[in-house]
Amino acid sequence: MMESAVQAYLEGGIIAYPTEAVFGLGCDPTNPAAVEKLLALKQRPVEKGLILLAANYSQLLPFVDDNKIPQDKRFSVLSRWPDGITQVLPARPGVSNMLTGQFTSIAVRVTSQPDVVALCKAVDGPIVSTSANLTGQEPARTWQHVEQTLGEHIDFIIKGDTLGFTQPSKIIDGLTGDVFRT
Repeated sequence: MMESAVQAYLEGGIIAYPTEAVFGLGCDPTNPAAVEKLLALKQRPVEKGLILLAANYSQLLPFVDDNKIPQDKRFSVLSRWPDGITQVLPARPGVSNMLTGQFTSIAVRVTSQPDVVALCKAVDGPIVSTSANLTGQEPARTWQHVEQTLGEHIDFIIKGDTLGFTQPSKIIDGLTGDVFRT
């Protein structure tokens, strides 16, 4: 199963996968055509930006401007992971605005969800993460719901289970702690 997910990722496909609370839709963040396809499928405005989900912080370093994280904030940022908290951190110069939206920051999360960890380790990088639904609709909580509502538009569905969280990730400013989404 994971080989097929990796192949879809490498070929610029859209993958549905379980996260902490809901199913996500994702693709290779370094493939502009894949990101464009995902934004079109979601009917999501590019200005909003997207989340990157990773197995560990080092996978996010090509996208996060780590030098702009003050030393006194580093422990707080890293101690919030894994799971449940998406942090908005300074983006490296040159990161695609399809990922950052209208911002100079990027939303990132480290997860312990085993399927996502396995995928990110297999491709040695993060995956774009946005909820598996059309903008404004309720996110899918099972692979069956994804298959039923978006199946014909997705290249691969990882048929695993979420971690059982009841709410999608909280989104905060990683440096100030300000909450964008509870």
